[in-house]
Amino acid sequence: MTLTCFIRYEIDPFKRDLFRRYCEEWGRIIPRCGGHLIGYFLPSEGTNYEAWGLISFDSLAAYEAYRRRLRADAEGRANFEFAQRERFIVREERTFTEVVDGAYLRPSEYSDANVA
Repeated sequence: MTLTCFIRYEIDPFKRDLFRRYCEEWGRIIPRCGGHLIGYFLPSEGTNYEAWGLISFDSLAAYEAYRRRLRADAEGRANFEFAQRERFIVREERTFTEVVDGAYLRPSEYSDANVA
């Protein structure tokens, strides 16, 4: 994947369960419409109002095609409407990033055997 859409959400912490439901719906919709869903992430410790979504694409053209399919998708439109109706998203920001190949998906090299 050469382009990742990094979405930062400011959510209403009292409506966390509604945001979780919204994310779970995207779990089916996004891949069907052509996005490579890396995942959605809810706050666990610390700040209780920031959440993130990461979706990758092969190119900007692939992203644009995905957006067209998403707008035409009945479940996608319904999920957007759900978010607007329930108002659990306070603010949303999108940033497009590229992968640094030498620092991407590196597994841990740690082993308890390495501890002296």
